[in-house]
Amino acid sequence: MIQQQIGLIGLAVMGENLALNIERQGFSLAVYNRSREKTDAFTAKRAQGKNIQGTYSIADFVSAVERPRKILLMVQAGKPVDAVISQLQPLLEVGDTIIDGGNSLYEETARRSRDLEHAGLKYVGMGVSGGEIGALLGPSLMPGGNKTAYEELAPILTKIAAQVADGACVTYLGLEGAGHYVKMVHNGIEYGDMQLIAEVYDLLKHALGFDHQQLHDIFSQWNTTEELNSYLIEVTADIFQRIDPETHHPIVELISDAAEQKGTGRWTVMSALELGIYLPTITAAVEVRSLSAAKQERVETAKLLKTSIEPYDGDIPVLVNKIRDALYCSKICAYAQGMSLLKAASDRYSYAFNLSEIARIWKGGCIIRAKLLESIQTAYQQNPDLPNLLVAPEFKQAILDRQQAWREVVSVAAQVGIPTPALSASLHYFDGYRHDRSPQNLTQAQRDYFGAHTYERTDKPGVFHTEWTPIDAASLQTS
Repeated sequence: MIQQQIGLIGLAVMGENLALNIERQGFSLAVYNRSREKTDAFTAKRAQGKNIQGTYSIADFVSAVERPRKILLMVQAGKPVDAVISQLQPLLEVGDTIIDGGNSLYEETARRSRDLEHAGLKYVGMGVSGGEIGALLGPSLMPGGNKTAYEELAPILTKIAAQVADGACVTYLGLEGAGHYVKMVHNGIEYGDMQLIAEVYDLLKHALGFDHQQLHDIFSQWNTTEELNSYLIEVTADIFQRIDPETHHPIVELISDAAEQKGTGRWTVMSALELGIYLPTITAAVEVRSLSAAKQERVETAKLLKTSIEPYDGDIPVLVNKIRDALYCSKICAYAQGMSLLKAASDRYSYAFNLSEIARIWKGGCIIRAKLLESIQTAYQQNPDLPNLLVAPEFKQAILDRQQAWREVVSVAAQVGIPTPALSASLHYFDGYRHDRSPQNLTQAQRDYFGAHTYERTDKPGVFHTEWTPIDAASLQTS
């Protein structure tokens, strides 16, 4: 049997498309899926005539891959990953590498990395972003784990990744769970960005009365601008021009408004809470998906609380431009929050993230690719210790120039009755971050009042406690 250069397990659409991408770049593959029918269908159709060998048992699959083996797992995150590893491990040899290309939780990746290293195997946790098309034509790849393994994989990964002007959209990110951590935060930013766009859509449609063709035209025009040019704006414009052939209505208007989520956004928020990083835009996006899932409850509540949206009666073209500015400012905040979380995680977990390089590999292939990533890359090139994107010269001025429009949009949304949790949270983030005096001095006083938690003072060093109320000794006596 001729041995193949790399093995891939898991032939769902992402797995199939990555396999075809790898083979197209000149590398031979062995593939395996637990369903024989899936393997047969792939090898007989999409992989027919290509240097892809189907196998029908784990043992045959392992035997079909040349040593040191490189085995890419494209299976569901969680227990399925552990199950496949447990099948593979007895058949592998010292120096072989397993790559997890799914959306695994970074903590689980760290555990697997340590366990397999003890067994003499190398492990790479690799985020893959770009969806089905990205997997086929070039995704953004976010690998972490064993560095030697990455160096051995680099000739393959740099060829199959998306290509931008300054290189392939892949880089080594750090030890153990670093790659999956970056992918998790990528997805958190994605949640925020998508929610911001959804809120803008809600305003344009229900407050301004725009139809699907007008929405297509607006988003198409926005996608030509330096500020908003991005994959998500592009696909949003495309969505609005798709008409259902049966009903002749825009497809988007026929889709249920109960949004699903697979966990990466929630993990991002949980990690931020653990590290003490403020992520209001991303948190709002996660929470809104949870609220949207309560569809029937919302329908019944709307009858009781009388949903009413007041049409906007001002200058509509002027407001559209202000909405564009508010969206841009809010997008900056979503990215700023994600990058701040990456910085904190790098410090806590010794990942040694290069934030400029992370911005670079997000410029192509991935879901959050956007023109503004070029400015983010430059900002961290110029100042690797930048505390927050909001203070980078370009972004600082961009928001200062647009903040009044941003405030007016949030105000109009509140007045007409359209919820904008992510746009509002982004504005709160900006205002909160730039205030040198918050009202948390009162919070500290309250904590000390009822719990003697102590506080620090502004006028002298030390830790203090105030006896806020006199204690009645008699009340402390038991009867």
